[in-house]
Amino acid sequence: MYKVLIILYSLLSLWALYNVIMYGSRPTKSLSWVFTIFVFPFAGALLYYLFGVNRRKFKFFRLKRSQVQKLYKSENEEELRDEFECEFSSTQSKKLSKLILNATYLYASEGNKVEVLNNGKETFDAVFEAVSKAKKFIHLQYYLFEKGKLQDKFYELFKRKIQEGVEIRMIYDSFGSSSFSGKLKKRFRNIGVEAYPMMPIRFGNLLFTLNYRNHRKIIVIDGKVGFTGGVNVSDRYIKPISDLGIWKDLHLQLEGPAVNSLQRIFVKDYHFASKKELLVHPKYLPTPKKIGNSPVQIVSSGPDSNQPAIMQQYIAMISLAETNIFIANPYFIPGSAVQQALIIAAQSGIEVNLLVPKKGDSKLATYSMFSNFEEFLSVGINVFVRDCFSHSKVIIIDGKIASVGSGNFDHRSFEHNFETNAVVYDKVITHKILEEFKMECADAVKLSYETFKDRSKTQKFLEGLAKFFSPLL
Repeated sequence: MYKVLIILYSLLSLWALYNVIMYGSRPTKSLSWVFTIFVFPFAGALLYYLFGVNRRKFKFFRLKRSQVQKLYKSENEEELRDEFECEFSSTQSKKLSKLILNATYLYASEGNKVEVLNNGKETFDAVFEAVSKAKKFIHLQYYLFEKGKLQDKFYELFKRKIQEGVEIRMIYDSFGSSSFSGKLKKRFRNIGVEAYPMMPIRFGNLLFTLNYRNHRKIIVIDGKVGFTGGVNVSDRYIKPISDLGIWKDLHLQLEGPAVNSLQRIFVKDYHFASKKELLVHPKYLPTPKKIGNSPVQIVSSGPDSNQPAIMQQYIAMISLAETNIFIANPYFIPGSAVQQALIIAAQSGIEVNLLVPKKGDSKLATYSMFSNFEEFLSVGINVFVRDCFSHSKVIIIDGKIASVGSGNFDHRSFEHNFETNAVVYDKVITHKILEEFKMECADAVKLSYETFKDRSKTQKFLEGLAKFFSPLL
């Protein structure tokens, strides 16, 4: 029996190593998997099979990509671009918008109205008001759609709107919203909500879906009003339900042509989740109108993308910055490419500011995040640590361009999750976001290099251990 186990272990390890060598995306991540495979017999190979195998080329995602192409090459897309695409005068905005367009098929549109929502209360007050005014359809997707006061409010509004003839479709992540099942899901479906899980976790497809999650937060109402950002449907955004307190987060309300981009993302994801006909009818993709003065570009990225668009967007913004960079993120575990971009920016004389929570909902992620700070502080990067849990995903450069969305600075958001950001090329809106950022920094603790480098050996050991696993997070 012992010999059989040795042979089985050897075969599993060799298979895993072969796949790491053949299909590994980065040396650091590959080395971490090699370490995991050898240190954890049997379990290491199983973990690699579940979370490490690069499945981007599988038919599972090729089919989804074909629908992306179909949706973004619809008949009226060129006409919309001719009318609404923004022609930037600055080289900075031109380069960033071109990069995003090539990676996502989504162009920067002018004529948008943007409202900055600074917390859960502001966000859901605005959301419920917009939902109550819906005339034709309500489309929404969330990573978390949890039981509680907010979910009950959605239920009551949906029930009334369906009685008024409004169509309601929703998709939710089957892992993040695992509690939205059974009676809870049936409750919504019984009133006419078309609700579908994104990549449901089932025995037959477990190995193909467990590592790929839909982390987007999108609402589109009548194709005219849209919401996106970092806020989930969870009562933790409006009341303290753990020792992390009320989660602080940033969201945006959009009106204008940019809503068309959010709707296209939803339509593509809904088709993938429901297996129903693609919603490319003009009813669901109405011709937008210019409502405001803000240029906005939506960034969509996921395991079905040809390029890691969220990561490329962040690196581009860091590289294009001329005077200052402000980043707020709860899971700042970016990998070497983004780290070096920030270090280069700081050593080039650019002011770099990073705002993170002191503790998070994952100790491994928190230790891994803090493992980078000594090097950051040594090159002059300012690191601010908040006592309350800040869940916002924001990057601002030069007070001119701001990005708000669902994309974290970690490998999961860069490679495994379906994410959505909104890039706002507007000084006025960017200033509002920046002022909120500075207020949060004023209430935070600014780390000192001299003090931080003298932290305990136990802390350094835990950070170093967590950092080794950071490519797997």
